[in-house]
Amino acid sequence: MSLSLPRVEPQQSVSEHYLRYLDALGESSFCGDIEYSYGSRLAVATDNSVYQKLPQAVVFPKSKADLRCLGELANQHPEIKFSARGGGTGTNGQSLTDGIVVDISRHMNRVLEINIDEGWVRVEAGVVKDQLNDALRPHGFFFSPDLSTSNRATIGGMISTDASGQGSLVYGKTSDHVLGLTSVLANGEELITTPMDVDDARKRSQRSDTLGRILRQVIATSVDKRDEIIAKFPRMNRFLTGYDLEHAYDADNQKIDISRLITGSEGSLAMVAEATLSLTPIATHKALVNIKYDSFESALRHAPRMVAANATSVETVDSKVLNLAKTDIIWHSIADLITDVPDKTLLGLNMVEYNSNDEAEIKARIDTLEEELSRAAESGEYGVIGYQVTFDKADIGRIYAMRKKAVGLLGKTKGSQKPIAFAEDTAVPPENLADFIMEFRDLLDSHGLKYGMFGHVDAGVLHVRPALDLCDIEQEKLMHRISDEVVALVAKYGGLMWGEHGKGFRSEYGPEFFGESLFAELRKIKGAFDPGNKMNPGKICTPLASNDELVKVSDTKRATFDRTIPVAFKSAFAPAMECNGNGLCFNYDTSSPMCPSSKITRDRRHSPKGRAGLIREWIRLLGESGIETAKLSADNFRTSFIQRWKNTRSSEADFSHEVMDAMNGCLACKSCSSQCPVKVDVPEFRATFLSIYYQRYLRPQKDYMVANIERMAPLMAKMPTVVNFFLRRKIVAGLIEKQIGYVDTPLLSSPVLTKRVEHTAEPFDMARLSSLSESEREKYVLIVQDPFTSFYDAQVVADFTSLVREMGYRPVLLPFKPNGKPEHVKGFLKRFADTAASTASFLNNVASLNIPMVGVDASLVLCYRDEYVKALGKQRGEFTVLAVHEWLETLPDTRWERDVETSTNESPMALFTHCTEKTALPTSEKLWQTLFARVGQPVDIVGVGCCGMAGTYGHEADQKQNSMGIYALSWEQAVRRYSPEQVMATGYSCRSQVDRIENFKPQHPLQALLACIRKTTR
Repeated sequence: MSLSLPRVEPQQSVSEHYLRYLDALGESSFCGDIEYSYGSRLAVATDNSVYQKLPQAVVFPKSKADLRCLGELANQHPEIKFSARGGGTGTNGQSLTDGIVVDISRHMNRVLEINIDEGWVRVEAGVVKDQLNDALRPHGFFFSPDLSTSNRATIGGMISTDASGQGSLVYGKTSDHVLGLTSVLANGEELITTPMDVDDARKRSQRSDTLGRILRQVIATSVDKRDEIIAKFPRMNRFLTGYDLEHAYDADNQKIDISRLITGSEGSLAMVAEATLSLTPIATHKALVNIKYDSFESALRHAPRMVAANATSVETVDSKVLNLAKTDIIWHSIADLITDVPDKTLLGLNMVEYNSNDEAEIKARIDTLEEELSRAAESGEYGVIGYQVTFDKADIGRIYAMRKKAVGLLGKTKGSQKPIAFAEDTAVPPENLADFIMEFRDLLDSHGLKYGMFGHVDAGVLHVRPALDLCDIEQEKLMHRISDEVVALVAKYGGLMWGEHGKGFRSEYGPEFFGESLFAELRKIKGAFDPGNKMNPGKICTPLASNDELVKVSDTKRATFDRTIPVAFKSAFAPAMECNGNGLCFNYDTSSPMCPSSKITRDRRHSPKGRAGLIREWIRLLGESGIETAKLSADNFRTSFIQRWKNTRSSEADFSHEVMDAMNGCLACKSCSSQCPVKVDVPEFRATFLSIYYQRYLRPQKDYMVANIERMAPLMAKMPTVVNFFLRRKIVAGLIEKQIGYVDTPLLSSPVLTKRVEHTAEPFDMARLSSLSESEREKYVLIVQDPFTSFYDAQVVADFTSLVREMGYRPVLLPFKPNGKPEHVKGFLKRFADTAASTASFLNNVASLNIPMVGVDASLVLCYRDEYVKALGKQRGEFTVLAVHEWLETLPDTRWERDVETSTNESPMALFTHCTEKTALPTSEKLWQTLFARVGQPVDIVGVGCCGMAGTYGHEADQKQNSMGIYALSWEQAVRRYSPEQVMATGYSCRSQVDRIENFKPQHPLQALLACIRKTTR
């Protein structure tokens, strides 16, 4: 029975007093963005924790003046609450609020000043950590606190949690590098803080202004209560954060530094606008020793010896993390650096780094360590089973990239129980760590839980993530019980609950760790800064005069909402349900292929995490609407054209439109499906959503044009000259843009492919090929056509037939069969399944010849391996279509034997790979480089993100501006570093984008390879 897809009405509208404030803000001098759509609020309702809290609105200030405006206006609206937000990477819900989220990251992200002579840098709070280091690297410096989330964590967020990470024994925490802050208080006052003499602080404290009030309390707490503070907190590298009562007063130098209180305060005292930070010189020489162990306990117990040997850092991961890494795209880059030990099981790994500016010194230290490790590996002492050393900085970077991805990789665990962060930030004295972890393990084992462990063993910080399914209410209760048990365990071993990730929803344990007296001092500090409890209320503490409560571990979680979603709905959108909030999709690096729409819009909704969150809420609300179905798909819904026309013209609110807006901005490049640690495949669930959405609303004409391209192109190719004549007319292009929403329509290849390959490719004859012997068939290669290269870039296919002949084989051009990817991209899933079934049947039949089948465009080839499997399952069959470079790799060495004319000044070719290809086939770039090396041609692998075309995305009128902007992020600079003759691009869409913008079409690498081969002699 067909159902009618209902209108999905958003819940939890904005409160009246917040609407009044936002209206006033819109009429004020505030220059930033103000968003309070349901989708915008949802995008910041979660972070990297298990919690969810829907804010009233999210604002994006552009300057300090905007921050002041927010506070000054709030003085007239006393019920308004704020929470500053940076990268949203917090694991404890630090930035979550039911008030207004102030997102600093979108606009306030400039590096303002670098002073190398004095060793400092001044930045806005929204600058990403890796972004800052990219700016500092040419000067030989870096900002040293190193986080696993460094490619999306902001400096403001690092300050808010006093973040540290790898190497903290040497480099310290963020607070150790903060020279001064410019912050804005809840009342809109700007507060500039730098260290000041105690005598000066006492004088200023006599004033009646806000700074005087704050200084009086800081002196009364940090100076007058000094002995109590020192006695209370353990002497550890990871000293207690939020608020740092101990270091706000420097007794040795008689200084007061309010910045030390703001750093680590999680935005509960003030919003940081700018920061002046100290710089650390980059060490000239590095070495990394990967030590392998027979157990994780052995790795933990051996670590103190590495610390005693003055290592810069000692990082550890357990076998669970290692095994998950081996299934990830990242492993191919480090597999030779962390190899298995023959006849041994690798169950623990310590990554020991040494830095030095003296090459002889670092080599001597490594030589000494190697002698000790070799003896230990032979005798089995310390559980060492082997080790590997690397001095190559690029290799070291790749290994740390794997370690940084460990957080996300744990979320890839199969099953409903996922390792989650709720008691993972404990810190104990390093000498107690092994015993603490063994007892921690016993605790988790007693509850029958699985878990993963990794962390900074040198600092006594190990991140432990037990696997739980919080959709199960009993397991949520177990989470709370374990959390309480860990608090007692940490206290037993003389540690702290908050080693580096801050308090957030674990603030309820504050009184227990600080004690009644010192916790009262914290509340007094809060009251001096924020007497109205407007700044991130409930986190760390509340003002002493306030009756407001702290947030709790038991507060509302994402799973609270997820557990209400019908099972059938979860199944239909399984990739969206997998998102764990890790946020790797917010990677700032423009050369990373991950989510170009997020980079160009700087809008969290237009990211894999944002889109997954919107889908989760959409299916939850859809479930609440009362729909009952065993399977959620477009097949369940049927609405007449007239009704869809009426729905489309209706002005009634429908949350489906907000979801649609986010899905429409997706390029369907599929980078997320391999770059995301948990493989959140947005194009997959996007296609499912589109197929359902358009059962209620009318499709735009451009969707039909794209979906039918594989049927239209062969027909138009019968008269390409005529079609191109009309397409070149401005009036026709204008009509296509106005009526269909399509721009820069590509011209058909003329002459057509069949004319171009008349003398190089043989026609396909199944019967004839079947009659050949197996040895005769080994001489053939079957070329699988795709709609783009065959009809719009035919010379590439023609050149491939020539390349096949040059390699000594006989090319056969298979008849064109639609691939179906355009249908899938636009959500025509029933049509796609039919297309895939038909083409798979044909290719399975052809595969019986046992002749290699090769496709020219890798993204279309990959569709056979991914979307076909998901759509058809076992019915897909066993056929294989190779990409060009994959086929070339299979050729015997004899096919490459030829005299190569080498030249010492040969200009390198520049290889630009399609983002789908480079993420799904991570070795493709290196393989192309190797293939060219065989004919004496050097190749530069150019690191770029997405070109912005992504199939037909760049041809859609409403996406053209973003498409061009994405190209400018990385491709523009990279392409212009080379001459047009040097540029190669594997993707048809990439070549089209370059042609559109740069007015030249790059070669496919197979064309350049053909030219190189023709210069050589056998």
